[in-house]
Amino acid sequence: MQHTVRVHYDNQLDFGDPVMWVWVSDGATLEKEVHPTGSDEFGVYFDLTYNRTTFKFKFKDGTGKGVFWEDARLERYYHIQYGAELWTMADRHNIYSVRPAVPRENVKSLYEQIKHLVPEHNFYLPNTDVSGMGVPSLLGANLLKDGSLLFGFFHPRAARVYLAGSFNGFQCPGHSNPDPSKFIEMELYRGFYYQPNLWLARIHPEGDPTQVEYKFYVQGGLGGVNEKYVTDPYTRVYADDFKFRNCQVIDPTRFQWTDQQWKTPDMKDLILYEMNVYGFTDNDPDIPEPLQGTFKGVTHRIKNGYLNDLGITCIALMPTAEVPKKQGLGYEPCSFMAVEKDFGSPDDFREMINEAHNHGLAVIIDQVFNHTSNDFNPLWDLIDDGSGEGGFYFAGKTMWGNKVATGKDEVDNMLVDSCKLFIREYHVDGFRFDATHSFFLNHKLLHRIAHEIKDTGFKPDTILIAENLPNEQDLNLDGYNGFAQWSNDFHDKLKAILREGRFEGAENVPEGLGNAFYFSKKGFAAHTNNVVNYIESHDENSVQFEVSTSTAQTWDPAVKARKARLGLMATMTALGQPMIYMGQEFGVERERNRIDVAWMEHPETGPYHRWARGVINLRRRYPGLRLSGYNPIDTGEFTWMLGPWLDESQGRAKRVIGWRTYDNGQPQERTAVLFNFENHEVKVDLDLHTPGYWVKLADMDRVNDIPPVGDNRPGAGDSLCTESGWFGQFTLPPLSGFIYKYEPQPIQ
Repeated sequence: MQHTVRVHYDNQLDFGDPVMWVWVSDGATLEKEVHPTGSDEFGVYFDLTYNRTTFKFKFKDGTGKGVFWEDARLERYYHIQYGAELWTMADRHNIYSVRPAVPRENVKSLYEQIKHLVPEHNFYLPNTDVSGMGVPSLLGANLLKDGSLLFGFFHPRAARVYLAGSFNGFQCPGHSNPDPSKFIEMELYRGFYYQPNLWLARIHPEGDPTQVEYKFYVQGGLGGVNEKYVTDPYTRVYADDFKFRNCQVIDPTRFQWTDQQWKTPDMKDLILYEMNVYGFTDNDPDIPEPLQGTFKGVTHRIKNGYLNDLGITCIALMPTAEVPKKQGLGYEPCSFMAVEKDFGSPDDFREMINEAHNHGLAVIIDQVFNHTSNDFNPLWDLIDDGSGEGGFYFAGKTMWGNKVATGKDEVDNMLVDSCKLFIREYHVDGFRFDATHSFFLNHKLLHRIAHEIKDTGFKPDTILIAENLPNEQDLNLDGYNGFAQWSNDFHDKLKAILREGRFEGAENVPEGLGNAFYFSKKGFAAHTNNVVNYIESHDENSVQFEVSTSTAQTWDPAVKARKARLGLMATMTALGQPMIYMGQEFGVERERNRIDVAWMEHPETGPYHRWARGVINLRRRYPGLRLSGYNPIDTGEFTWMLGPWLDESQGRAKRVIGWRTYDNGQPQERTAVLFNFENHEVKVDLDLHTPGYWVKLADMDRVNDIPPVGDNRPGAGDSLCTESGWFGQFTLPPLSGFIYKYEPQPIQ
């Protein structure tokens, strides 16, 4: 059967004798050179008669093989479904069933017209541009001060884009009953790198603009299909009916913030509590049932003072971005700007952060920029740029899902915009970035985030934490200003010691113990700010679980609980920033990737929780337990007293460690920390440096601070008193830990 198709070509390569070369790949004879039939304002066009439903073609300058051809990547594939007329462009392989839009001027011209309408506070109008040209991209659905809505969409390959929504009955060319009089075609502007890649439309909807639902309808430049409805990658929230996955407009300025006096704490003052919004309050009898598993449930516990009493200074939220699955870990993002509807509304999220700040708690959120969901993935095949499976936004696979093409400028623009949006519109204090090892994520993105958010003044005190396992030094930047990394050195070494067996790359031997406690300086860190120490997380089994499943097979509940206490005290005293995982304050035994905590089984009045609360608050109260710097040994703030590398009387070749702090500081700030990870007692000599009383604030069974917090005093039965600063033959019981504080004289 004969078919005829007219192929338009813009001839931007200025071929003097443009020829279309046509062939099929099944060994048949359809292979020919076709000359132009004519020309028009778009370029030249070719009329081809053929008897196949598919063929391939590209363009060249003149006949024969010894002429200039287009780039080999511009091979085009035609299917009869494209219809009898199509358009092609010299800079892309895409085929269009509609004539591509003519780009307008630079997007900056539109911005100049509307910039006076942009809200000044608690609002982020996307403006990240790696090109250095200062392009305000205006992406997403942005409610301006006059009630109008400005919609922006990045797509460098589309022929045409339409705005469809509740304001026009979702009318567009793809509607089942199209009404062209209601179509809203978006205009193409020159944006990033002065290329035509930003589509914009501004409307004045009737009624409440925050009730508007919308999508974009894209013609051409898509993977797999020729045209379709797509969701906005910059949507701030999805509409309630997830079946249709419409985007919804919100007004980020309506919420009344009361945290104007809040200041993000210094890195050295962070005590992190990793929390899953759902798991933190689900089935908690102290939380009203409608609030359980939601932002409001977390707000309820913040108001009740739970985290303040525990001594936490920073809530580290597991992902809050929209995911297709309910009540999971949250590591399957389908959007980087939208808040998870199952947790509540965007304003519920704001209320939670506002309440946290008013209770002295910083809030960081988990950004999963390395992969996306496989179940619902709006970015998949959104832009067919010929780069491979999934299109523009993807670069292969990870074990969790499709790998995001980080390091690509325009992709990074979107991810930087996500961080800026959550800072400006939700007042978050910073971010933890998931799985950032360079195998999964291009560090160019992380360096951009650090520069564009901190160095340019957007939020200089932003907290930046990377899960980068194993750790890589390039994220240290200048040390003090670099990323804090979850420390593999600390976690693996302590797990090996506590489970009395090998843990991944770490051995149950004394070597390496000092590095684990001294902020992994011999490993990867340049500064204490570069380290987050943890012994439990959502990704790791609890200490009790590890101990009970180790080769030592320790089933004694008392031993497991004691080792869990050792792990927590070590986390709170090691140099670097400490983090615990929700439930760790109760010594919960559980496998990795569990977010449920049987709150009713773990009363806050229980002995373990009282002890954990006491140790955490010691860290919060005393500067000597949260030293900061490049090398506190050199500055005289830190001195080793015990260690496997020291003399026989100071723990040689044993799993023993100890240090004192602030030798050159104020006497009342001096502390001493001692650990024995052996299963037998060890006698040691302690060089405490300063004569006087050393009050025992904590051991494995009890925490008792000095007034006004506790009633401990110098001269109490368990205090150390030395006239010379030397205390000989101190007995470290098996599996023990101690925190001491210097007091020059008895408290009156």
